[in-house]
Amino acid sequence: MDYTITQIIGATLMVIVVAGLIVAWRNYQSRNSERRMLAMLDSLGLDTALATSGDMPAIMSEVRMRCEHCPSEDVCERWLRGEETGGNDFCPNARVFEILRKYAATG
Repeated sequence: MDYTITQIIGATLMVIVVAGLIVAWRNYQSRNSERRMLAMLDSLGLDTALATSGDMPAIMSEVRMRCEHCPSEDVCERWLRGEETGGNDFCPNARVFEILRKYAATG
């Protein structure tokens, strides 16, 4: 087989592997952020069905996006395990969750 064709096949395989790893990493991050979001809802006394009910799709879409790009994942994990004290002020969704708690209390 020609050396150039071998290089092209090798490069193509490497691109496919890298693309697969990127997709797998993104899926892993998405599952973890979804788990944290549901755990946060539950820990705040909110119904986790809010995340899937379709009652507030725009709000929950924003909440998911913030969770997926959260700069405080480590703090969140520790807080959810009870290793961090205090409120959830570190959470980019803290204000939204507080509004949802007030909404749930009146609804």
